[in-house]
Amino acid sequence: MSEFERIGPQPARQLIGQGAAVVDIRDPQSFAAGHIGGAKHLDNNSLPAFVAAADREQPLIVCCYHGNSSQSAAAYFADLGFARVFSLDGGYELWSHQFPDNISRPDPEA
Repeated sequence: MSEFERIGPQPARQLIGQGAAVVDIRDPQSFAAGHIGGAKHLDNNSLPAFVAAADREQPLIVCCYHGNSSQSAAAYFADLGFARVFSLDGGYELWSHQFPDNISRPDPEA
């Protein structure tokens, strides 16, 4: 298995503050309903363009529902040569409980 680190929400928030990128691999409907502020949604269709354009030296945090699927995805990014890859322990579920102020949701007025 490739090298990546598991990271909790608090250190992940600090890394994001220092410029880490966040990718969310949940289904499109879940992502649209709410996601970590600034996160990019990745699926099989958007993955190639993301990989082609990404700064592989920038820290990358991978998020899923609970922190399980993100581990496989983080290993995949590490295999592709991303230098610092993290899997978010507890995933979006834990993040949304700890940092509800940093969740992007659809505007109910729109």
